[in-house]
Amino acid sequence: MGCNMLTDLHIENIAVIERTELTFGAGFNVLTGETGAGKSILIDAIGAVLGGRVSRELVRSGAEKAVVRAVFTGVDVSDWFSENDLEPAEELILQRRVSPDGKSACRVSGIPVTVQQLHALGTRLLDIHGQNDGRTLLDEARHQDYLDRFADIPEEKAAYAAAYDRWRKLRQEMERLHMDELEKERLTEQLRTEAEELERAKIRPGEEEELLARRERMHNAEKLTGALEGAYQALYEADQNAIGLSTDAEGFVNAAAVLAPELRPAAEGVAQARFLLEDAAERINDLRAALDFSEAEYDALEARLSLLRRLERKYGTDEAGLPELLDDRRQRLAELESSADLLAQLEKDAEKARRAVLAAGSLLTARRTEAAERLAQRVQEELKYLNMPSVTFVAELSAKGGEGFDRTGCDEVRFLMSANAGEKPGRISRIASGGELSRVMLALKSVFAERDAVGTLIFDEIDTGVSGVTAQRVGEKMGELSRRRQLICITHLPQIAAMADEQFFIQKAESAGKTYTTVTRLDRDGRVRELARLHGGDAVTDTTLKSAAEQLDAAEAFKRKKEGEA
Repeated sequence: MGCNMLTDLHIENIAVIERTELTFGAGFNVLTGETGAGKSILIDAIGAVLGGRVSRELVRSGAEKAVVRAVFTGVDVSDWFSENDLEPAEELILQRRVSPDGKSACRVSGIPVTVQQLHALGTRLLDIHGQNDGRTLLDEARHQDYLDRFADIPEEKAAYAAAYDRWRKLRQEMERLHMDELEKERLTEQLRTEAEELERAKIRPGEEEELLARRERMHNAEKLTGALEGAYQALYEADQNAIGLSTDAEGFVNAAAVLAPELRPAAEGVAQARFLLEDAAERINDLRAALDFSEAEYDALEARLSLLRRLERKYGTDEAGLPELLDDRRQRLAELESSADLLAQLEKDAEKARRAVLAAGSLLTARRTEAAERLAQRVQEELKYLNMPSVTFVAELSAKGGEGFDRTGCDEVRFLMSANAGEKPGRISRIASGGELSRVMLALKSVFAERDAVGTLIFDEIDTGVSGVTAQRVGEKMGELSRRRQLICITHLPQIAAMADEQFFIQKAESAGKTYTTVTRLDRDGRVRELARLHGGDAVTDTTLKSAAEQLDAAEAFKRKKEGEA
């Protein structure tokens, strides 16, 4: 097995855990302890640091914050760093802090990230399987997902999805055009009326702004006219006006400049000033003439503004959007007027697209059918090892009804099973017990582990409903699975705990009126005592200790044998 795994876990102020550090090894790690000691809290903490949902109840009572930190080694997630525009880190450390109000802060190797980013990364690092996961097998809608995951057909599914989306869009366009004649006539009349109204309006971009500016000038015309009259009088029409005086001054300075050449710049300045004054007078006169507003012009301006605003309110847009609406009405009218031809063409295109969907679906079905046979064989092998010797497992494909296909393809996928010889395979949801569901799920996980990229699997009491020899087989299967993936398992069964490479004991105690949970890594003697407790409860005797030691020795012998066979 490679070193792609969770190595260290730091938990601080999570529920009844005040502070603990765990160092996991490669292979099979088991956590045991009394019911209610806090084993599942560890899983909640790991889920939190992987970006799962958290609540304020997760924070230990009276604590200012809760912290979970996880260190992973041997993991290549450089593409995740690239996708999120972050610099890759040498050591992958995930951290999440949760405050008493439920808010949290997330970091990856010291870099702040969002919960969504943390979750996307977490799904690539670790997979948690709870004791109720086997129940997902009862949901037949999930069976196709399991089969497709095993088949590894992303290209075929993408090609099918593209063909389906093309067909669906064409069908939606056909449905939009395919209406009864009365509705078509009503819509045509409505679009024509709206188009004619917008055409008559002759909307010109920027016109409303110009009209508003013109109206503002009209409102200020009296004040503006008075100011312009005064300015023009002072510049040109008064007896002692500025232009006349500047003309006289120019003559006097020019005469003086003949006698005193150093005055030539002054003469030029006076001449320039006269030119500027004359230009200003002309501009003022032009504007004064343009201020000759009529009451009719004002009424027309107000009427035009009123029309523009009425159209804007009616069509729920601004002035710039009205020409776009006109184009839309013209286009839709053209479509309706030629809808018969367009509909005929769409029907041809849709039929062609439907054949493409069926072709892509046929390829998808072929790949699924081939994968279904392999999956059934592999799961059946795993289940026989898990003490179901007469089991029959079938991944059944049947054709979809209706159109014969939907967004997922042309197939209905359903897992069938018979646990006993001579019985016809039936729906898992109807015949499988809780223990059988757990074993089927473990079998599926064992098969998927051969190709999954996730390096660490966590099993939270998925051994529900098994005991005796079956529990022994489940433990052995987990031991085998841990040679390809790091396993972390919470269990109450000694048969499974004995197969572990590392075992941790979780214990709850009270001190100073508060409850504390501690996690202890067990040595061999500790493991023997814990296995004896799992067998006999508090009544640990020399006999149960001896039996536990023998069980541990047998497990070690089994693992050595498997390593020799590898």
